[in-house]
Amino acid sequence: QVRLEESGGGLVRPGDSLTLSCRASGRNFSIYRVAWFRQVAGEEREFVAAISWKGGATSYADSVKGRFTISRDNGKSSTYLQMNSLKPEDSAIYYCTIPPYPYGILRDGNWHYWGQGTQVTIPS
Repeated sequence: QVRLEESGGGLVRPGDSLTLSCRASGRNFSIYRVAWFRQVAGEEREFVAAISWKGGATSYADSVKGRFTISRDNGKSSTYLQMNSLKPEDSAIYYCTIPPYPYGILRDGNWHYWGQGTQVTIPS
């Protein structure tokens, strides 16, 4: 049973920083690519960032490039999303996800297992 548990969301002001965490269990996390997505009510889930299973490659949506940083600590079966210079348009529920199979490269996509999400709110 794969389980992904996000944490770290909250209510912050524009320009503030926030770090989200996602802890995985049930799989050998160290051999899985990981991604963060976000979703606003009534809209489609949007890709935010991804990191390779070794951690050497990352990918970001244009809207967060230069402000967000994805990282991982395989010893803790965790991935993190450091979010700086937050804007009201970053408000969403943030989800972490892994594919159904290990290894692969970032552009393979095929994200399959999802956490329950953590809410980030930046009022305008």
